[in-house]
This record gives sequence, C-alpha cells and structure tokens, in this order.
Amino acid sequence: MSEKHTAVTKQETLEALRNPGELYVVMSGVTKLPFVKCDEETFDDEIFLYYREEDANEKVKELREQNYLTAAVRLAPKMLLSFYTSLYTMDVNCLAVNHGTDMQISIQLPDLVVRKDPSRLPDGKKIVENPALHLTAMYFMQEMRRQERPQPTEELRELQEELLAHYGKGNFIIAMQEDKQIPVLKLKNGDIYQPIFTDVLELGKFTKGKKMRTAVVPAAKIPDILVGASKGVVINPLGVNVQLNVARKKKPADTGAQK
Repeated sequence: MSEKHTAVTKQETLEALRNPGELYVVMSGVTKLPFVKCDEETFDDEIFLYYREEDANEKVKELREQNYLTAAVRLAPKMLLSFYTSLYTMDVNCLAVNHGTDMQISIQLPDLVVRKDPSRLPDGKKIVENPALHLTAMYFMQEMRRQERPQPTEELRELQEELLAHYGKGNFIIAMQEDKQIPVLKLKNGDIYQPIFTDVLELGKFTKGKKMRTAVVPAAKIPDILVGASKGVVINPLGVNVQLNVARKKKPADTGAQK
C-alpha cells in the first residue's frame, strides 16, 4: 500500500474493484494492452485504474506529454474478472488505483484475484504462457514507439536483450487452418512473418472464434516450422506485435496461406 495517502483502506479498495460503479484503465495505443509501468520505489509492474473518467484522462494527458500513446477505457462490469485474471499472462503484479489523486493506493494482484497454479492442472495438462516475455515485450514496444524515429537507446537495447532471452526459453502456440496450412502475415513492404502466440488469450484475438488447429512449439523448434518466405515470427500480432527475424530451415517444399 502507498505510504503517501491513507484516505482509503485496502479492504475498501478491494471491494470497490470487485463491484465498481465505474472503472477505467489506462490503455497503451501501441500494444492494445493496459499501459504498464515499473514503480521506481517498489519495482512493482503496475497498471493504472481509476474510478472517475476525468482522473483517468488526467493520467493519459501526463503520459502523452511523455510521448506515450495512451487512452482511458471503461471496463465493463461483466468483464472485470477476466480482465483481472488476464493480467497474470502479462506478469503484472500490481494495480495502481487512482494514482495521482488523494485516494491513490496500490493493490497487489493476488490480493484481488487468485487463480490456480498453471503447473498443477489435472491429467498432466499444461497452460502455455510466457508472462515474463509478454511483459518485456510490452515495455519494449511502449518505449520504442515513444520515438518518432526509434533509435537504439541503452534502455531499448537492454529490453531487447531481455526479450530475446525470454523468447529463447519459451513455448509458443501456433495456429493452423483446417487444411493444415499455417497463416502468415504480409507487411506493407512485402516482408512475411509467421504469427506465434504467448498464450490462448492472444491466440483468441487472432482466430476470432474461427476453428483452427493449434500446436505448441518451443523456440528452438520454430526454425523447423517456418513456412514460405517467412523472415521470422511476429509475437502476438494483435497485441505487442513484436517481429523477430528467424533463420528458416530449408525444406523440400513449403506451403503457407496469407491472412
């Protein structure tokens, strides 16, 4: 809990977050995910939530002055539980509630919503998630897009190194059409990248309810499954949209469907 303000208690805040009249989150226009910030004192990876739209817009104004593309978005009551739970896939651990107001308080995510340990699912099932990679990608894209012409600053280089390290240890979901072709994305410049996903939530944004087969592939095996003229992979194309160049292993024949 923040030591700066004591106008509200932790219990009051938890009750308000579960049943708010209105609740707004500061979203990143770059990642299409909640804007995330590392607290300079606690090192919490936090997002910003507000009860009042005007307070949320004030935070957006502050961030835009720092060249962060952000917007305040109202959270529908029926979506709150899924929203809070999704933060686990991003490695977010803290909710900065009403930050910058006389009602500001910090809430640890596990105090609000607890989910089952993904490593203890029945029947040997495993959840595919890459929270550390996802979080680093969010920071990386937020910082890179602050610049009109991105330059390789020391901070960006460090984030990129961390991102690549997490990528190398990850397992990812790939989607396949019913005809077993793998969708690819073609950029405006003609470059082709194959989508991979950190988790089922990001996969769902891409498939939009369409029936697709899926497979789980470790990073080390991705060069084996790259299709067509792919230059590499794009991580969560409808989210962080991070493009990584990957050397493709040559095959006798390659097929791919463009999306």
